[in-house]
Amino acid sequence: MARDVVDAEIIDSRDALVRWLEVGCKPPLEFRAGAEHEKFVFARLGHEPVPFEGASGIRALLQGLKDRLGWSPIEDLGALIGLFDPAGKAAISLEPGGQFELSGAPLADVHAIARELEAHLSACRAVGGPLGLGFLALGMSPKWTLAETPHMPKSRYAIMARYMPKVGSRGLDMMFRTSTVQSNLDFSSEADMVMKMRVGLALQPVITALFANSPFTEGRPNGFLSARSEIWRATDPDRTGMLPFAFECGMGFERYVDYALDVPMYFVKRGDVYHDVSGASFRDLLAGRLAELPGERATVSDWANHLSTIFPEVRLKRYLEVRGADVGPPERMLALHALMMGLYYDQAALDAAGELIKPWTADERQGLRDAVPRLALKATIAGRTVRNVARDVLTIAEGGLRRRARRDADGADETRYLAPLIKIVETGRTAAEAWLERFHGAWNGSVEPIFDEAAV
Repeated sequence: MARDVVDAEIIDSRDALVRWLEVGCKPPLEFRAGAEHEKFVFARLGHEPVPFEGASGIRALLQGLKDRLGWSPIEDLGALIGLFDPAGKAAISLEPGGQFELSGAPLADVHAIARELEAHLSACRAVGGPLGLGFLALGMSPKWTLAETPHMPKSRYAIMARYMPKVGSRGLDMMFRTSTVQSNLDFSSEADMVMKMRVGLALQPVITALFANSPFTEGRPNGFLSARSEIWRATDPDRTGMLPFAFECGMGFERYVDYALDVPMYFVKRGDVYHDVSGASFRDLLAGRLAELPGERATVSDWANHLSTIFPEVRLKRYLEVRGADVGPPERMLALHALMMGLYYDQAALDAAGELIKPWTADERQGLRDAVPRLALKATIAGRTVRNVARDVLTIAEGGLRRRARRDADGADETRYLAPLIKIVETGRTAAEAWLERFHGAWNGSVEPIFDEAAV
């Protein structure tokens, strides 16, 4: 998350929480997409992780970008931990292990997202280059141990790091050693949200397979094509997963609120202080009876921040977040947004995707989710390989983008951004499999070359 929401208005009922989500409904002509992606910062010399402090540390990188871009600082107890563009509503933030994240502005088409991404990466290179820093676009850090990975000075992450080992075996790996690309998308109504939620959840394992890009851990193959996705399977089951209830009758804003209310809290922020209430119930805060903070009442900020600490495969806020992809090079980052805008922002495409996933049972969806981290395109559902399903999905998305007919200055529509995914389906080979081939061949069993070849 780029930055915490600040809104001290008291919110005192379940209905008010529902209304807060409903405000996200927009007319289709106002639909936008927000791009988020993370990448690992590394020292070009030696390929070591980069600490927060130091002449060439993460803080120096942020300060250099602040000076270059003129963006506003985001601070945590005096530490510079991010930047915010008040004009464009984009932000740069830090993940727990120093992963550098762009949370892009809401933009109308993939062409605009492409321009934003290039501007961001150009700025990162311009500032990071003289500091000796590079940026690695992989779903999991390929070399560093957990102990070697630095911690960023963000109070919320310290609370999460203490809590994670109590509720799952891989939560710290998720926090400190994974990176993703995420697409944030709008809905027009409760029914539209439900359809998009269902399509997104059902197809998330297909997306994971297409974007599989994390085959190495601590310098060796880890046995998975998307180790990042596998790590999520062992991270706090209370707040992760495929949300089978979303496919049941009665799904809507109220049902999601009930789910979110039952997810344990991490913190309550008052002023600049994060109060550790990990494991507590938001229902108690809503009723003013939270034992850790007697008398405190829930605010809009508390609700928005709580929703940001829930991590299902598709997350609902005032928009939908598609969360299943390993990060990769810029062309695949853009491909995710093209794929989702093609599926979500054309009604015929959304209907076709709904028909595609309609026969799948909850057990089949979960079985696919469990198999994809290791098998990727070779996993199966309802007698079909993911590769074949992905081919259908891309055809549907391509049709949606053609009907959208959003063209750039050269007259090209958004379908061109699907090309990297079409190639993966045509060859049947994911990026992870290509890396493994190089590891066992030209790289002679070393992951060091990936720091040059996967740098962005």
